Order: sequence, then C-alpha cells, then structure tokens
Amino acid sequence: MDSSATDGMTDEEKRRDQLLAAPDAVEEDAAPRIDVSHPEEGVTRIDIRDDAPVRPGNPEEPPRPN
Repeated sequence: MDSSATDGMTDEEKRRDQLLAAPDAVEEDAAPRIDVSHPEEGVTRIDIRDDAPVRPGNPEEPPRPN
C-alpha cells in the first residue's frame, strides 16, 4: 500500500489495516492488546489488556496482578 492510500487514516486505522492484511487474518487479530494512559504529565503507562488473546510472559504461570 502506498502512503497516499493511508494519508487520511488515523494511527488506529493504519494499525487495523496492516493487521488485517495478513493472509488468513480475522477481525480479532486487530483487537487492541494494550491500554496506554498518562496518569501525570511526562508519565506514560502501558498495560497489557486482561482480554488480550496473546500476552507476554510464561503461558504456564498466572498473570501477575497490576
């Protein structure tokens, strides 16, 4: 896809478009996996969503509490 096709798209739309372009991609592949917040000025917090189908870490261990 050339850049002129994505000029009017938001970052979220570009992300979704790219994730769904893969062979055999389904709508769930484009689901959000992280939440980004800014609790105070100059601080960015990135959390893995509880409903994310793929999470970092050892799949044999339960997720750590936030």
